[in-house]
Amino acid sequence: MTMGMQITLAVPLLLYLLFWFWYSARQRPLSAEDVAHFMNELRACMPQQAHAEMEVQVQRVSQGDDGRPFVMHNLVRYRARALYPSGHPLQDQTSARGADRRYALAIAWPLLRHASLPILIARRKGGFVEPAGAQAWDYVAMVRYRSRRDFLRFALAIERAGHTVHKWAAIESTHIFPLQPLLSLFMLRTLVGLSLLSLGSVLAVVVLLLDRL
Repeated sequence: MTMGMQITLAVPLLLYLLFWFWYSARQRPLSAEDVAHFMNELRACMPQQAHAEMEVQVQRVSQGDDGRPFVMHNLVRYRARALYPSGHPLQDQTSARGADRRYALAIAWPLLRHASLPILIARRKGGFVEPAGAQAWDYVAMVRYRSRRDFLRFALAIERAGHTVHKWAAIESTHIFPLQPLLSLFMLRTLVGLSLLSLGSVLAVVVLLLDRL
């Protein structure tokens, strides 16, 4: 096997190993000290009136942490019009969907930085079985996080950057809870592996053809 062929085969393998480490690196479960640390950091960048609710939410999402990936399920209902705080530069913007788009763009990098990404975003189209008094949700989003620790890192990053102002300007009501998948057909690691394998195969053929010229 020529040196060129060896490099051609090694590059996709190296890329996949880097991707695997980024996407799958297991985190140690959150300790009580870790939870207290995140609470303190969040207090420093949130208004005081939000502290009590934040502490309850952090405790809930931290319970039973095993350090493994999970999916956060989001049900969302928009406001009739966007509601930015008085004095905010965007206070005259009235589109709730526009505010939600700003939020989505703002959080894209913080999500990717912590190996997390949306796996499903879908608008509601009609109805079926609904209990009396059920919320009329506008869309559902499922986001895969590498761990609860990474979720809290993400939450802290967007609070510090002030991105959540767009979220709450857009959303009238939401129901968010973590899921542990039992069956999933979303296999990103397999898709990436197959894509890199295909790339390696194509490059190998190119190298062979060049060697014969």
